[in-house]
Amino acid sequence: MTLDTGTTAFMLVCTMLVLLMTPGLAFFYGGLARRKNVVSTMIMCFAAIGVVGIAWVVAGWSFAYGGDGSNPCFGGFDQLLLSGIVQEGEQGALTEGGYPVLLDVAFQMAFAMITCAIITGAVAGRMRFGALMAFIFIWVLVVYSPLAHMVWGKDGSLIGDIIGALDFAGGDVVHISSGVTGLLLCLALGKRRDYAFKSYRPHNVPFVALGAGLLWFGWFGFNGGSAFAADGTATLAILNTLVASAAGLASWMVIERVRTGSPTLVGASTGLVAGLVVITPSAGYVEPWAALVMGAIVSPAVYFATSALKPHFGYDDALDAFGCHGIGGILGGILTGLFVVPELSPNGNGGLIYTGDFTLLGQQVLGILVTLAIVIVLDLVIIAIVRALWHGELRVSKSEEARGLDVAVHGESAYPAFTGFDA
Repeated sequence: MTLDTGTTAFMLVCTMLVLLMTPGLAFFYGGLARRKNVVSTMIMCFAAIGVVGIAWVVAGWSFAYGGDGSNPCFGGFDQLLLSGIVQEGEQGALTEGGYPVLLDVAFQMAFAMITCAIITGAVAGRMRFGALMAFIFIWVLVVYSPLAHMVWGKDGSLIGDIIGALDFAGGDVVHISSGVTGLLLCLALGKRRDYAFKSYRPHNVPFVALGAGLLWFGWFGFNGGSAFAADGTATLAILNTLVASAAGLASWMVIERVRTGSPTLVGASTGLVAGLVVITPSAGYVEPWAALVMGAIVSPAVYFATSALKPHFGYDDALDAFGCHGIGGILGGILTGLFVVPELSPNGNGGLIYTGDFTLLGQQVLGILVTLAIVIVLDLVIIAIVRALWHGELRVSKSEEARGLDVAVHGESAYPAFTGFDA
């Protein structure tokens, strides 16, 4: 096979865009956090880059995309430390798309990084840093990598081939897995100090908008690159990403105007992200009008989850990782079963609206249920293991939480007092 320089250039750009998403998420989460926990919240995202980068090279890639495809739930051990990928010659092994496999390793690594970073939003302000890093290291190997294989692996993968569920760029693999994991972690930790008595408002609204903008920019590589070629599918995915995010943003502002009388920048940013989440499972499979509908629908669902569902059940999902990514991902997966254009469907099954056939919708729901079951069971096991390693205490001390984790844990302050001297 000959190196396709055009596709290689496209995938290089998309990889860099996806890598930008994790620092962008750090700003988004950092702006939503309390002033005393800005550094702590942001470093959790940045640290995920380091932890996942190591884990992915050591075993994550092999567990996700190694093997011969005979195991529907697991890749293999044949590409540990990327063994066998770099061959003689300047470009190494090539994918079926004509670009280097090493580039695919980097692209998929960036996906794993942003997925793990999403989880951190649910536990901001109260989880021990070391325990969280240990959890992420185990999680990316035990949950994310096998799940990626089940959805995007070679022929015979459990969710993608046997069940037949569609996931263009990560509804199951990225958003549902991270959102549900964040929910389980925040339940294991308990509520933040004074959660029921104080209003936890975003401390830096411009940071939130900056982070949302960086996420938005990176998401075009996230969804567009999932076509793995600079072609019409990538173009459709990018257009649908733009349309859904616009509709999500506008829909959220309408909801706020009706409910509170004032559309907010934080709300607009959240609606933008929700629109990005909901279109991810079907970005290359649906028409733009469907992306518009999906974006308009997701904001009311996420708004309800964060403003009504969370207070009703009393769980403290600090920065709404589950409310946005879990709920948005589940809704996106279900709507995929309605709106997929038959001619664009990889498995040949079109959406209910086009065909009147419930087959694809059933496959989508079953795929989501299997994803939930796998993630919940494995998460509970990992939480138990990490809790045991930390002698039963995943949470920082009461005094550290009261002081703020920036100073108490990291020895830094996002906004040190400035008296005219750089002290």
